[in-house]
Parts: sequence; structure tokens; C-alpha cells
Amino acid sequence: MLRPPIIIAACLALLPFLAAALFSENIARQAGRLPAWVRLSRPSVLSVPYALVTWSAGTFRWGWFALYAILPVALAILLWNARTADPNQRGDWRDFLVLAVLGLAVDLRWFEPAWPAHLAIFNKMLLLDAGIYGFLVIRQLDGVGFNLRLKLRDAGIGLREVLFYTPIALALGLTLGFLHLHPGWPRLAQLLGAFLFTFFFIAVPEELFFRGWLQNLLERRIGRYPALFLTATLFGLSHFNKRAVYFNWRYVLLAALAGIFYGRAWRQERRVGASAITHTSVDTIWSLWLR
Repeated sequence: MLRPPIIIAACLALLPFLAAALFSENIARQAGRLPAWVRLSRPSVLSVPYALVTWSAGTFRWGWFALYAILPVALAILLWNARTADPNQRGDWRDFLVLAVLGLAVDLRWFEPAWPAHLAIFNKMLLLDAGIYGFLVIRQLDGVGFNLRLKLRDAGIGLREVLFYTPIALALGLTLGFLHLHPGWPRLAQLLGAFLFTFFFIAVPEELFFRGWLQNLLERRIGRYPALFLTATLFGLSHFNKRAVYFNWRYVLLAALAGIFYGRAWRQERRVGASAITHTSVDTIWSLWLR
């Protein structure tokens, strides 16, 4: 049973994510009026959810608490310096260092031992919050498209890319033995639940990271198509340790191909919502009928 401290921690972890997705312009404008030291120190509050969860579970450690207090501030300082050094937002080395730290920490699960096993999703959400704060409030990176006030056109673009990718994925995945057809029709509640969970906790965070931040910055450095293919490759490689003890090359290949279509969906109108719909649809189809 979820205890009140865990529920409070979940609300605190979700609040920056939802606020940025719905009111990003207001947040950036209001934060810009604060003194610099306040803006740079504010992300230290991301240590509070860690304290609430682990204190209630009896696993609190001061070292991990310090990590969640200091790391978001360090990332904010790096992005503050990137903003100063690169006002035209062409992509500074500090931007890519921040993305590398966030991406590797999540993908390699560096900090998950800090959490009770069944609550490790908090680690992903807090690191996502640190990135959102850094790129939205401190770096003020434009062209991200992190707006979950979805439009009908987002669905149209997103589902179009699903239609393009699905025949390729089916042919390749079934040939390689990665996909296995499981005919049947889930209950509507199961289908809706799988879609919503995937959208909010898998697709949107990953699309924000890979498309809104990484592909966005790479486009400014190396151009549209190289950025699309490089981001898709890195997205594929981020799946190397999924569903396998060692390097899962089939998963990497299918994910990299998917990343091309997710990137196409994002870049058409530079909206994370569109690529997240593509991503969610692909993952939901896979989890229900092809895993």
C-alpha cells in the first residue's frame, strides 16, 4: 500500500513535469525575475522526494540525499554558463555534457540503488525534472516543443508516422525473431491504461530528451538529416541492455529505426506531443500484441 509520504513525493516529482508541459512560458517568465542565486539553487528541492520516499521505507542515506540536492544545481550552473557562452543557442559543449550525464544516469541506472526496488521510477522522474528546469528556466532553449496541450494535428502527424514505421518493423522484427504475434483483443480499460501509462512515463520523457533537447541541439550543429539519424542511432543504442543480459542488437536496430520516425514526427512542427503519440502507439502495439 502506498504510504502518504510516497504519495506526496509522487506529487512533488510530477509537479515540475506537468507544470512545464502546460505552462512553460509562464514558468520561464516568472523564474526570470528571480535573482540568479535563487534560480540556480532552486533545483536542490528535488532532494525532498528522495527524502520522503526513503525515510518512510527506512532506506534513507545522506550520500544519496546530497547527490539529489547537488547534482541538479551543478547541471543548472553548467547550463547557465552555456547560455552565457552560446547566446545564439548553437549548442555548447556544456549542453551535451548535461545530456550525457542525464542520459547515462537513467540508461545505466547509476542511481537506482538509492531507491526501494519497486520505486526506482522516482529516479527517472527527478532527473527529468532537473533537465526540464535546466533547459527551460536556466538555458531557455527554444524550439523544444514541450507542450502537452495537444492538438488534433499532433495526433495526425504522430499516427501517420506509425503507419509508415509499422510495416517495416513487422517485416524486420518477425524475420529476426524479435517480434512474436499474439492475436487477441485486450479489454478497453487495459488498452487505455497501457496507452496513458506509456505516454506519460515512457514516451514523453524520452521524446523530450531525444527529440526536444538532443535532436534540437544537434540540428543547430550538424544539420537536419545528420541530426535525425544520429539521434535515432543514439536512441537505438540506449536500448542495448533492455530485455537481455548483454548487447541486444535486435532491440537496438528496431529502436533506431523507430527513432527515425519519432524524429520525423517531432521535427515537422517541433512538438514533443506529436512524436510522443508515435512512440506511445508503437510501444502499446508492441506490448499488447507483439512482445
